[in-house]
Amino acid sequence: MDLQLDGKRVLVTGAGRGIGKAVALRLAEEGARVALLARSRDDLEAVAASLPGESLVVPADTTDDAAVRAAVTAVVEAWGGVDVLVNAAARPASSAPVPSLADLEDDALRVEVETKVLGYLRTARAVAPHMTAQGWGRIVNVSGLNARATGNLVGTVRNVAVAAMTANLAEELGPAGVNVTVVHPGRTVTERTPPDVAAAPADTRIGRLVTAAEVADVVAFLCSPRSVAITGDAVAVGGGTPGTVAY
Repeated sequence: MDLQLDGKRVLVTGAGRGIGKAVALRLAEEGARVALLARSRDDLEAVAASLPGESLVVPADTTDDAAVRAAVTAVVEAWGGVDVLVNAAARPASSAPVPSLADLEDDALRVEVETKVLGYLRTARAVAPHMTAQGWGRIVNVSGLNARATGNLVGTVRNVAVAAMTANLAEELGPAGVNVTVVHPGRTVTERTPPDVAAAPADTRIGRLVTAAEVADVVAFLCSPRSVAITGDAVAVGGGTPGTVAY
């Protein structure tokens, strides 16, 4: 299937590593021009060197609205607009023990909201006028399956908030031709995953962990004109959660 992404102007946040990096590579392979955003210029330069086709490095911290707007302006000045935004700039889920309510500090949630929820909102807010002016666009927010589970209050709240934001943006922007979706990865194999963990059986319906490249395959479809029938909804990309029914 031709995803019709050839020549599309894409901005990927969190592109220096993990799922964001994998998404950038997958979209570049589809012929898109990919602008890479993260805090580390060195990481972005390394990713850019590995991409086929045209790319652009725009370092920025998504907790800084002025920096986000400047990065989007740089992309628009270079390429004349933005067709696709993939938001993946977020702190990875921690493997540390989850604190009890008595031990949970305000900043644990405040930092996550500032980085993931407001960070995604800032980039969407900056690109939306360009997409609506041209009558077409795609925004894909990378959230997480903690949105559908208890046991980690901070993880659940931040990911549910991203899903709620996605639905609201989809309703506002949809009439102008802009689709907004959210994907929920589970534990995902990235370049930082130890080989023994990546190869071990996992509690998923496919019996193993999903890779960042496999998440990127789904994201690439959602970024394409082919995905017009999907907007405002959440797509799980964690290999299937046993014992649950999502409806």
